[in-house]
Amino acid sequence: MVLKSEIEKAFKLQQTNLNWVVANNINQRSYFSKIQFKNSHIEVISGIRRCGKSTLMKQTMLKYKKDSIFFNFEDPRVHDFDISDFQKLDEVIGPFVKVYFFDEIQNVKSWEIYVRQLHDLGKKVYVTGSNASLLSKELGTRLTGRHLRHELFPFSYLEYLGFKKLKNSVTSYNRFLNEGGFPEYLKSGNIEILQNLLKDVVLRDIAIRHGVKNTKTLMDITLFLISNIGKEFSFNNIRNVFNVGSVTSVSEYLSWLEDAYVLFYLPKFSWSAKNSAVNPRKVYAIDNGLVNANTLSFSEDKGRLLENSVFLFLRQKQYQLYYFREKKECDFVVFDKGKFKMLIQVCEEVHNENIEREVNGLLVAMEFFKTKTGYILTKNQKDILKYGKNTIHLIPVFEFITNPKN
Repeated sequence: MVLKSEIEKAFKLQQTNLNWVVANNINQRSYFSKIQFKNSHIEVISGIRRCGKSTLMKQTMLKYKKDSIFFNFEDPRVHDFDISDFQKLDEVIGPFVKVYFFDEIQNVKSWEIYVRQLHDLGKKVYVTGSNASLLSKELGTRLTGRHLRHELFPFSYLEYLGFKKLKNSVTSYNRFLNEGGFPEYLKSGNIEILQNLLKDVVLRDIAIRHGVKNTKTLMDITLFLISNIGKEFSFNNIRNVFNVGSVTSVSEYLSWLEDAYVLFYLPKFSWSAKNSAVNPRKVYAIDNGLVNANTLSFSEDKGRLLENSVFLFLRQKQYQLYYFREKKECDFVVFDKGKFKMLIQVCEEVHNENIEREVNGLLVAMEFFKTKTGYILTKNQKDILKYGKNTIHLIPVFEFITNPKN
């Protein structure tokens, strides 16, 4: 429970800060175009901490101007806010508001009851959260059919170019590969921002929330996986390496890391969902800058950073993704709305020593999926390879991901 006077102080200060942000005319996120202003649904924006959710929300407020309010539930003044305090917040806000913006609302237990009440009164509500599972649980109970989900990531490459005022080129993309897209880090260049971000997510959002006692093991597993993006892992392997008590504990740790948008897990393709679930998965991370800031293993391994950036591009497009392995391996099998779309291999540079491996992996997958076209995304190579009736396109990643067709 929080005193009404503290809620009022927090509310007034937050509105002042909001005016400062608007006055400074910050960069508009590309995802802004996907926000639906005219419908009555509750708009739910989820994503990792510090990726720009609050900024997107404040930019959205400009569409409503004086009809809207903003409230951040991570304000220290309202740390103990509970369901009974929403009545006090109503009194502070007043009765004439039409649009509500709530930041990190999942911190309040049973928040969905209040949001449902506002929706039933005809109010438009926007909420953000940094935990996919917590939001999904509440949305799937009292708010079914009343909400639209959005996922926000750190800056994409195109947003990075706009933010840094750079032209699309291999040089710009190399910078993006190393720096990633967290806005606060890009402003300052202070690597501690990304190191502290990972610690905050792992220790505060996961360990404290889920009562993890052995925080060192949790952090060690996180750093291990971040250091091995693009590689396969299994629960048993991690359990043995870190001497975790059970496979169930490992499964929970990894699930929480995914819910917090730190890591993603790519399944092996199989027409059988059961087989796909039991096979080893590959791990990818939310941001290359976060990877570089928290591991020493990528100083020379640009190929896996390139692969991670391609995964993030495809993941943000809401494609269903798998890796393929039968006789050979292909990095990405891409489905769109349940239909096969394309096959992608990622390689920093194709040369005499690796062309057979890269091409053969793609050709085997092309035969399996009965397609005549495949793609190898590279750092800066452009070519067309013909193998009978099959065509393989070599395309620089920075061109592929800025092509509107993709």
